Amino acid sequence: MAIYLGLGSNRGDRRENLRLALTRLESESVDVVRVSPVVESPALLPPDAAPDWNSPYLNLVAECRSSLSPDALLDALKQIERSLGRTDVRRWAPRPIDIDILLFDDALIADEKLTIPHAALSRRPFVLTPLSALAPGLTIAGTGRTALELNAELNLRIPLWMGIINLTPDSFSDGGAHQTWPDVEALVDEMTAAGAHILDFGAESTRPGATALTAAEEWSRLEPTLSAVIDKYRGDALGPKISVDTYHAGVAAKAIALGVDIINDVGGLQQPDMIELAAGSEIEIVAMHNLGLPADPDVTLPTDSSAVDQIEDWLDARLDAWRRAGLRTDRIVFDPGIGFGKNPLQSLELLRGIDRLNDRGLRLLVGHSRKSFMKRFAGAANDERDLVTIGASMALIERGVDILRVHDVPGHAAAYRGWAHMRQSKESCRSSGEPDVVSRPR
Repeated sequence: MAIYLGLGSNRGDRRENLRLALTRLESESVDVVRVSPVVESPALLPPDAAPDWNSPYLNLVAECRSSLSPDALLDALKQIERSLGRTDVRRWAPRPIDIDILLFDDALIADEKLTIPHAALSRRPFVLTPLSALAPGLTIAGTGRTALELNAELNLRIPLWMGIINLTPDSFSDGGAHQTWPDVEALVDEMTAAGAHILDFGAESTRPGATALTAAEEWSRLEPTLSAVIDKYRGDALGPKISVDTYHAGVAAKAIALGVDIINDVGGLQQPDMIELAAGSEIEIVAMHNLGLPADPDVTLPTDSSAVDQIEDWLDARLDAWRRAGLRTDRIVFDPGIGFGKNPLQSLELLRGIDRLNDRGLRLLVGHSRKSFMKRFAGAANDERDLVTIGASMALIERGVDILRVHDVPGHAAAYRGWAHMRQSKESCRSSGEPDVVSRPR
């Protein structure tokens, strides 16, 4: 029996409160099976809230199993809340922990004590974002809709940050900067402290003019760092997901065996051996559109038709092929491949029209950070391009992008915090107590 719980904290050590709550669930006959990424959101506030109530929440969704009845589970959750110091029961008062029953298998319950599915589930980005990252294809009882479909309809989105970690000496951006574990670990710590949800490790540059590596050469660069970072977060339910950026199925297979969570296939999930690997595992896989690797600036999409139209056609053809191969498409994330087979204007067109790719049942990832398409309106230095990247990222969040692959995670997280608080003010709480979250046009 699958039970999904929503956990949130905005008082004290928020992350530690979430950890403690997960631990105490186990002592209340609740087995925690999987945990979503942790996302931050502004507090929901009634009109008469005290200023010190405006503290952001950390939120997650946990998939659980339990023999408890719904009523008994609710009683156990309230006991955990009290044991972790929750005393103020006023609605939306700050709290060290809040635990809600979101879903209880396919049960439909509406009585004085419980409403399942949770009454506000379909309106809350801080629930739907972690839920759709954890179980995108999960059908929500009573709606006939999946978590991903419900999340795609929200106008107020919470992004997941994928931090780029290059282990290459020839990356276009920071080649050679992270060649030893101490250097890598310092970057890992900086990104995770800022709230990175995914760490994406790449050992082969695919920039124009880069030297291709054999699978053996790529793995020799990756393995020491992957082993170290997986050991670092072993047993940490709130640690970041680990991703490997590769187009070699052999490298991907070794990374999966080592314990990574995501394969970022810059080859576009087109090679038979990569498709076979994806079909035989339960990991998430990113499929990036490209016209050849390494990227060749002279090989681009035809310019006599819309770049978005062409990417839509490519994606639809790939979806048919993936389904015929038996792949579960809810485990696939689509990346339109900014700069790979597109000239600068085509890359910009794709970013402006990215919402057109948001209705195919896939999560969307965009890797636009520091890319050369910016050179006509940004400086050459990384810090200048990081600022332009952040500006583009805020627009991409509004266009429905789920995952943003970026170099500067701290800068993005800080900018998003300000953006989200302004949006929360604009879409303020109604008298009924629910935020005015507008549905996206379909």
